[in-house]
Amino acid sequence: MKPLPVIQNPSAATPVSSSAMQTAGMTTDADRAAALTPRIIEALSTVFDPEIPVNIYELGLIYDIIVDESSAVGIRMTLTAPACPAAQSLPVEVKNKVAQVPGVTAVKVDIVWEPLWDRDRMSDVAKLQLGMF
Repeated sequence: MKPLPVIQNPSAATPVSSSAMQTAGMTTDADRAAALTPRIIEALSTVFDPEIPVNIYELGLIYDIIVDESSAVGIRMTLTAPACPAAQSLPVEVKNKVAQVPGVTAVKVDIVWEPLWDRDRMSDVAKLQLGMF
């Protein structure tokens, strides 16, 4: 059996489990995830928080990307704060962008608040862009 690819944001503070990840009642299929995840990340990298000039993937807002055996995608994400002004628009934009990835059959986006987002979840690229180094 092939190991599951690491599909959680590499800068995330929470470690990725090697067991099958689940979100929205979905279980990842390693082969489909390996094929689609790079293109999904590329699509997510075009989505920006309107108040921060860094894409949501580099900000660490994407916690998990699940690709199941039917190529349906589940995204677990958070927002920078519960009162984020983009709370209504960002999940819709994420869903629409990921749905445009060739091979993706459906998209489910779950907003989660645990673990809470903090600046430590940002990638080094994001920190550099924001002058945090």
